[in-house]
Amino acid sequence: MVLYEYPFNESIRTMLRLEHLFDRLGQLLPRDAAVDHHFALVTMFEIMDVAARADLKSDLLKELERHKAQLVAYRSNPQVSQAALDGVIGRIDAAFQALNQQPGKAGQALAGHEWLTSVRSRINIPGGTCEFDLPVYYAWQQHAPASRRADLLGWVATLEPLAQALQLLLGLVRDAGVPHKVVSQGGQFQQSLPQGRSYQLLRLRIDGSDGLVPEITGHRLMVQVRLMRPDTDGRLRPAAVDMPFELSLCA
Repeated sequence: MVLYEYPFNESIRTMLRLEHLFDRLGQLLPRDAAVDHHFALVTMFEIMDVAARADLKSDLLKELERHKAQLVAYRSNPQVSQAALDGVIGRIDAAFQALNQQPGKAGQALAGHEWLTSVRSRINIPGGTCEFDLPVYYAWQQHAPASRRADLLGWVATLEPLAQALQLLLGLVRDAGVPHKVVSQGGQFQQSLPQGRSYQLLRLRIDGSDGLVPEITGHRLMVQVRLMRPDTDGRLRPAAVDMPFELSLCA
């Protein structure tokens, strides 16, 4: 099964992009090759660019507070494990405090790092980090893998509060969705959304063996899924098939 996710608002869209970048960074850091550490730096700079959005930090803090308030309301419910509930609320409090105590925007502590600034200014120029353009960076790439990794981990540590808050919040959003089975009719599926209910994320699981790609659109009143199939040139064409898949709407 292949999982696709569709954000219903710009805030969740930004969070999903950051999660994607943190996942990539996590795969690159343990590797030893200099080229992998180069792309780890590229990814770190991308995270800083996305995290520079003025309202991102406040959005994360507000969402953590909202989820905490929802969970606190379950304290008097005898059907809810109070130990598990306290554990989740404790994680929210810890993530909130760590992110709230971080001065300014995520990654701001790295903005004044002269060496990183010199690399960042040229890393998006095609071939801009060649040894004759940026010899100090070329020299760093010749260091032992453990030395480079230690530098990278030190820089990435300043982004850790953001990563932890992001992981926790998206986990809470995803857990709020209840998956249900639906079937497309002639490659089309649409569902009206209840008024007065605000959803943040749609999750769709579909069997990948048929090579179908869901094209998802949605707003506060309706979601629509169109099943597509890539042709020999890679262009997507509508696939008029009745196909079951799993759908989750997360508030």
